[in-house]
Amino acid sequence: MRSDGRSNDELRQVTITRHFLKYAEGSALIEVGNTSVLCAASVEEGVPFWKKGGPRGWITAEYSLLPRSTHNRITREAVRGKLSGRTYEIQRLIGRSLRAVVDLEALGERTIWLDCDVLQADGGTRTAAITGAFVALADALEYLYREGKVEKYPLNDFIAAISVGQIEKEIFLDLCFEEDSKADVDMNIVMTGKGELVEVQGTAEKKPFSREELNKFLDLGAVGIKTLISRQRESLGEVAARIGSFDKKLLLATHNEGKVVELKKMLSSLPLEIYSLRDFPQLPVVEETGSTFKENAVLKAETISRLTGEAVLADDSGLEVECLGGKPGVRSARFAGEGATDEENNTLLLKLMENVPLSERKARFVCVMALAAPGKKTKTVEGSCKGLLATSPRGNRGFGYDPLFIYEEEGKTFGEMDLETKSRISHRGKAMQKIRDLLSQY
Repeated sequence: MRSDGRSNDELRQVTITRHFLKYAEGSALIEVGNTSVLCAASVEEGVPFWKKGGPRGWITAEYSLLPRSTHNRITREAVRGKLSGRTYEIQRLIGRSLRAVVDLEALGERTIWLDCDVLQADGGTRTAAITGAFVALADALEYLYREGKVEKYPLNDFIAAISVGQIEKEIFLDLCFEEDSKADVDMNIVMTGKGELVEVQGTAEKKPFSREELNKFLDLGAVGIKTLISRQRESLGEVAARIGSFDKKLLLATHNEGKVVELKKMLSSLPLEIYSLRDFPQLPVVEETGSTFKENAVLKAETISRLTGEAVLADDSGLEVECLGGKPGVRSARFAGEGATDEENNTLLLKLMENVPLSERKARFVCVMALAAPGKKTKTVEGSCKGLLATSPRGNRGFGYDPLFIYEEEGKTFGEMDLETKSRISHRGKAMQKIRDLLSQY
């Protein structure tokens, strides 16, 4: 157990406060545990003399520690008359990292200075500075865009940074000062929202590390950076929607492989990279506490979008049987109990429907889909499909209650239909047609 009670893969509490300063074009106070860094972005017309002659702008950074940001007072570097090698290194790292996601030509011949002042240091000051400075930079660029000084918003992607370390063969995310001081391996990772590496600073303080361990460090760092970018998105609100192009990627909020196959098929004509929760095993399970399909779909979509920083498509769907008062309804997936299999749910439903004549076995499938993305208003659509319940399972295609649901016009259960036919007429297919239209505008 870590000294602060965190698990090995858990970040410290992260808080980002925008517009912390009155006069800067962009500013943010980032707090990561007990580390606090104040980041200010200042716009200056013109570029350094060695950059003149071209249409490109420049991003640069300064970094400093307040004298009592540490356990013992340190002398200001201005008093010493020169910057330390550590300060130079960190300043260059911050500037280099932020330039990686800025369209410098779109910025034009102007410079943005990022001043990062550490108010309190408890490990991870350089990584916190990068993460916080990005928010300040985004607001400064928003100022330029809003004032009509740039035609195109110049940020191409998000970027954040995190530390990873190894202590006595265990790997830890987001080291505090105490952990950093005794780490066998210390690594700083800078990564974009697309998961591309900008910089990896890794040092074996006490013993070498293997290629396999390096991959573990990078994987753990990527998990932390996704969370940090989610915090950046939350902080930036509507400004986040200008950054990059979220609609190239879509996360399906389900582990159900059958549902994933169906949804990918329905979305195959759109230029999307599609993922599912199987690609994010570290995410917690979102409890479906809503009383309606819509409430559950929105809850899943918004929660997972907030945790991942991705555009998320979630659905809640189920079967409503007329003579059972609409049951199983929102409990369709767990009708026979938590963790119930499709077979167990179907068996219970058939038992409840014993001796009910076919004319009274009316049912309908309902699907509500919710599309959520950072900085966007969540949209919902609904699709439904009416039919009858068979007296025994028919067909081995599909999933859930498909083998019991008879679509009268076809005279077949969903379990007997090919995927193309089912996608055209099903509740999910109808909802998906509406969501496809939204995706093209969202």
